[in-house]
Amino acid sequence: MSNQTNFYRERAAEARGRADATDLSNVKESHIRSATAWELLASRSEKSDRLREAEIERKAEMPAAAY
Repeated sequence: MSNQTNFYRERAAEARGRADATDLSNVKESHIRSATAWELLASRSEKSDRLREAEIERKAEMPAAAY
């Protein structure tokens, strides 16, 4: 997992913590939306990490003259 993915996960956890810490419904909803957005970014980053690793493996298996 990349540092970027970890960063996104940490921000999502912080937003969830803030949502749990408040009693104001509109503030809670805002933090929940923020956490959801950070989680989406983390998911996209993880997907990119997997695709990047697959491409590295694919290229490693190719003969050197092929690319």
